[in-house]
Amino acid sequence: MIAAFISFPINASAQAPATQIQLIEKNVEGFIAAQKDMSAVEEKIQGAVFLNQDNAKYKGTREVVAKKYGFKNYAEYEAVANNISLVVTAIDPQTKEYSDPQAAIKKEIEDVKTDRTIPNGEKKQLLAELNEALKSAPAVQFPANIELVKKYYDKIDVTTISATEGEDSPNSRVVRTISE
Repeated sequence: MIAAFISFPINASAQAPATQIQLIEKNVEGFIAAQKDMSAVEEKIQGAVFLNQDNAKYKGTREVVAKKYGFKNYAEYEAVANNISLVVTAIDPQTKEYSDPQAAIKKEIEDVKTDRTIPNGEKKQLLAELNEALKSAPAVQFPANIELVKKYYDKIDVTTISATEGEDSPNSRVVRTISE
C-alpha cells in the first residue's frame, strides 16, 4: 500500500486541474461520447510532436471534435476531462468507492509512524515522500462531481489521454473513457 502513495506525482499541477468546475451530466456524457474521436486526434498530435512535424492542423481538429460533442471549445472539453480524471483516480476500481486522497495519505502517514518493522532510515524517507504527496494531493471542490462520476463509472474504461502543455510538450494523465 505504501508504494501506491509513493508513486503519486509530486507536481501539484500534474494532479489537480488548474480550475475545478461543477460537472453536469451533459459534460460527462459529452466527454464519454467524444473520447474515441478525441483520442485519435491526440495520438496524431503525439506522433507529430515525436516526428518534429507541425501539429497545428490536428489542434484545429481537436477544436472541431470538442464542438461536435457539445463543448464550446477544446478548453472546455479539457477542463471537463481534468475534473473527471481528478475524481476517477481516487475511485477504487473494485469497490467503486471514492477515497479522499488527502485522508488516505494521512492514514498512511500514521501507519508508517507506528510501524515498528520499518527501519528508521526507510521510515524517514517514506514519511518525507508521503508528506510531499500530501502537500500536492488535490481536494475535490465540488462533492457532487464525485457522485456524478461514480454514476457513469461502469460505462468508463481506463485509457491514457494526452494533452499538451505549451506547444510541443506532451503531458499524459489517466482518465476513464467509454467502453462498448
